Amino acid sequence: MIQKITKSPKSLADRAYYILEEMIVTLKLAPGSLISEAKLSKEIDIGRTPLREALQRLTQERLVSVLPRRGMIITEVNIMDQLEIVKLRRVVDRLIVANATKWLIPEQNQQLYELADAIIEAAKEDDSLRFIHLDGEFDQIVQIASRNYFASQVAETTHAHCRRFWYMNRAASDLVRSAELHANIMKATAEGNQKKAEIASDLLSDYIDEFTRSTIDL
Repeated sequence: MIQKITKSPKSLADRAYYILEEMIVTLKLAPGSLISEAKLSKEIDIGRTPLREALQRLTQERLVSVLPRRGMIITEVNIMDQLEIVKLRRVVDRLIVANATKWLIPEQNQQLYELADAIIEAAKEDDSLRFIHLDGEFDQIVQIASRNYFASQVAETTHAHCRRFWYMNRAASDLVRSAELHANIMKATAEGNQKKAEIASDLLSDYIDEFTRSTIDL
């Protein structure tokens, strides 16, 4: 059993944000689709005010775009933008895991070891949604442990875009390889080995860049 040490939604707006982000990442809210606040509010059972706050946050992250006099729309995926996101993610991820190796508490260490085993198992079972959830839990743990609010905010944005891009192209991905690369970072971070964690982070970034470029010819 994985013991939860992750960020819990502190408000209805936070809850709305996490629900909508997952709907965007998993394409339940597909790129190019128009958003109806009234429909979404009813679907996720959250009032219009916190929903609007969540949508504003998603707009800042460029997952949602405002159309003058038409409402809001889920942004399209652009391969050139995605490659720039991957470049930024490499730098920020490396910084976050390096910091996390210094500040993890024992409970977080244990959870990272458990997540490493769980994400490998999810990949073997070809469970994409569980893989995404476990990856998200890992992100939250190291972001909290990194004690760098600004890097964490950037990481949340880049990871959401990367997860959506991966989900769209998951048929071309090697889920087991990706899981192994994630697990290596988790274990190195849990060990408190900064150099090893940084190398593992770079290797995952190499894979993400390789995967992103491979989709150009699909």
